[in-house]
Amino acid sequence: MQNKKKIIPCVIGLGYVGLPIFLELQKQFKSIGYDKKIKRIKNLSKGIDDNLEYSKKNLVLKNASFFTQKSTLLKKANFFIICVPTPITKNKKPDLSLIKSVCIELAKYLKKNDIIVLESTVYPGVTENFCGKIFEKYSKLKINSDIHIAYSPERINPGDKKHTIDKVSKIVSYAGNNQKIKNRILNVYKTVTKKIIFSRKIKESETAKLIENIQRDLNIALINEILVACDKIGLDFNETIKLASTKWNFMKFSPGLVGGHCLPVDPYYFSHISKEKKYNPKIILSGRNVNEKMDDFIIKKIRQKIAKDQINKPKILLLGLSYKQDVADFRNSLSIKISKKLGDKYKNVFVFDPYLNNNKIENLRIINSLNSINEFDIIVKLVKHKIVEKQLEKIKFNKNKFLKILN
Repeated sequence: MQNKKKIIPCVIGLGYVGLPIFLELQKQFKSIGYDKKIKRIKNLSKGIDDNLEYSKKNLVLKNASFFTQKSTLLKKANFFIICVPTPITKNKKPDLSLIKSVCIELAKYLKKNDIIVLESTVYPGVTENFCGKIFEKYSKLKINSDIHIAYSPERINPGDKKHTIDKVSKIVSYAGNNQKIKNRILNVYKTVTKKIIFSRKIKESETAKLIENIQRDLNIALINEILVACDKIGLDFNETIKLASTKWNFMKFSPGLVGGHCLPVDPYYFSHISKEKKYNPKIILSGRNVNEKMDDFIIKKIRQKIAKDQINKPKILLLGLSYKQDVADFRNSLSIKISKKLGDKYKNVFVFDPYLNNNKIENLRIINSLNSINEFDIIVKLVKHKIVEKQLEKIKFNKNKFLKILN
């Protein structure tokens, strides 16, 4: 095994993906955590995680590891793990601008025998054909000869205390023929998790990450569509699912608002490369078409409640703004979209989410406690946070004001 002192990892991007990896690595290596966001670095250095995933005691650094926003310090490392976001454009095309920017910057500091591992979710070919070409162009070093690239799709699930990074199976792929480099990559990742699945096929590893999320997106879309159809037909959705669940091979899923960085994005990445290769997928994006319209369904149900109860100037409270239960992640949140659309229609629309952590979202009326809950005519749970459920148990209010749609 390589001498661990010779390996100096640097994690580029300290968000939901990068920070957990960095924290595991720094237990064994002198590690560098790099992020260009100055506020993020300052807070992490003080033991504050704005994402509320880690407490101060979890952020205590070991082995002389450190956080930095200075790109010049990248030259001190020799093992780089890139964990930057890969969003989509307004036209729902892959946006690789952040990866491109990082690769160009990193190339300035690459040295012979350095290793770069991409963790960002991408379509097949990006690691080798996109990142690899940038590294060669700007560093003047040859891939898998002078420097080496690999891919390891992230499997971070925000808010999940059971499937933490040190407990999940992790794919690590390297296509080069250098056994020493392969061993070095595996030795580093074995300090992150003991469950390593090695592959020599990078493109297939990139694709595996996409289809994991596409499958889940489609499963949720199916149950969402059944919910909408049952509502239109006049059926009791919960009773329908309960009865169907009595068959041994029925797979039970729950309807919900699909958000976050992965599920609303990954189908478009795979669809993009499929179309580039002259195949027009029929099913991959069908889940997107259903899930992206769930905000309209929720709003329709709220408007029906207002009309049924004949409320002239409804005061509406929406509970939960993050994209899923018990996390402080608001990326691609349909709850925010619902809140803003309702706010355009009705004057008194308020939102409550304890995970906002003093952050304000433009054009939303946010309340900081549930003390005034009795003042509202309609209350809707968009996201069922456990901390909110506990608060509700302690407050006396008219439960009939709740409009049950998803949970």
